[in-house]
Amino acid sequence: MFNISMLGLLGLAVWSAVALVRRTRQRRAAWESGLTAQARVVRAWSTTQLVNNVARRVQWHEYDFTTQDGRAVRFKESGGPRDRTEGHQVLVHYAPHEPDKATASEPRPGRDMAITVVWLVVLAACAIFLVHEWIELSRY
Repeated sequence: MFNISMLGLLGLAVWSAVALVRRTRQRRAAWESGLTAQARVVRAWSTTQLVNNVARRVQWHEYDFTTQDGRAVRFKESGGPRDRTEGHQVLVHYAPHEPDKATASEPRPGRDMAITVVWLVVLAACAIFLVHEWIELSRY
């Protein structure tokens, strides 16, 4: 059971790193494409996560927009401003090959990359610690 738990934790760390890099690349592609559209917020809600016994609120938005070639697109994104409510019009950035992976956040590729690197270092440190503990505890 111990080995399965350790494999599961390592798998979770790898999955988190892949998801983080994938979303960073999607946002960068959307910003670099130069394609923008006016989108309407169709739904806004928040969720609460407990981190170290402290409630953390995450704001979610669902947007509708039409691409330049006339396709209707709906996408969800977390982390937007709390005062953005249903009916608001916002500018979204999207890539032509993945308009459903658009972003309503302002282009900040340097900040986005720095945050990604920090999280990847944290995940790598966790993975190294897990492997170390796995080896140490397997000796007994």
